[in-house]
Amino acid sequence: MERLQKVISNSGLCSRRKAEELILAGRVKVNNKIIRELGTKVSNKDIIKVDDNELSKEKKVYYLLNKPRGVITSVSDDKKRKTVVDLIPCNEHIYPVGRLDYDTTGVLLLTNDGDFANILMHPNEKVEKLYIVKVKGIIKGDAINTLKNGVIIDGEKWEKAKVKLRKVDYKTNTSMLSVIIHGGKNHQVKRMFESVGFPVLKLKREREFIFDVKGLKSGEYRSLTPKEVAIVYSLEKSIK
Repeated sequence: MERLQKVISNSGLCSRRKAEELILAGRVKVNNKIIRELGTKVSNKDIIKVDDNELSKEKKVYYLLNKPRGVITSVSDDKKRKTVVDLIPCNEHIYPVGRLDYDTTGVLLLTNDGDFANILMHPNEKVEKLYIVKVKGIIKGDAINTLKNGVIIDGEKWEKAKVKLRKVDYKTNTSMLSVIIHGGKNHQVKRMFESVGFPVLKLKREREFIFDVKGLKSGEYRSLTPKEVAIVYSLEKSIK
C-alpha cells in the first residue's frame, strides 16, 4: 500500500506537490470514487484515474538539460511558447524538477520520478545551487555583506547566501558574481539582488547539487547515469 499522491507522481504524470493539488481539487478517482483526502493508501489492484484518464506506469527516466534563454520551464504553455519538455523527445511524461525563469539559463533536471524530484526540491543544506549573476551597477561590499547575512523581503528574512564578486566592468557599469543558495523561492536570486539595488541582467544556474552542464551546449541534454540517480536517492535519509 502506498500514498495516493506518491503513486500519481511515480506514474510520471506530475510532481508529488501537483498530485496533492489534483487530489484536493477532486480531480482524482480511485475505483471510480472521488478522493479528496491526502494520504489515502492505494494498492496496485486499485484503478486510479486523473480527470477520468487511467494512470499508466512508465519506466523511470532522468535528464539533465542545459536550459537556453527564452524557453518556459513547464510541461505546456497556453501561449504556445516553447517549453523545456519540447527540447527532450521521449515517450515518457517528464516534467522539470523545480524551475528556472524564462530568461535564466543552465542546469535543469527533468524526470517522471516523483520521489527523485521531491528529494531535490525538499529544503536541504546538501543541495547547493550555484548561480552566475550579472547585475547592473558596480556592487560594493555593503550590498554583498547584506546578501551574505540574509536579505529581508516583505518582512521576511531570507536565507544567507555565499556570494563572491568575480569582476566589475566600469565601461558597461556592470558586476559579475557567483552566488550559492539552497532554497527555491520564486525569482529568488533576482529578488535578492533587487532588494539591495542591483537589477539582474543575466542569470545562469551553473550547478545544482552534483550536476553541471559541462560538455552540453545551450539546449542540449543527456541522461543521468544510474550512479548519479543513486547519489540523489542517498539524500533521502537526510530529509526525513
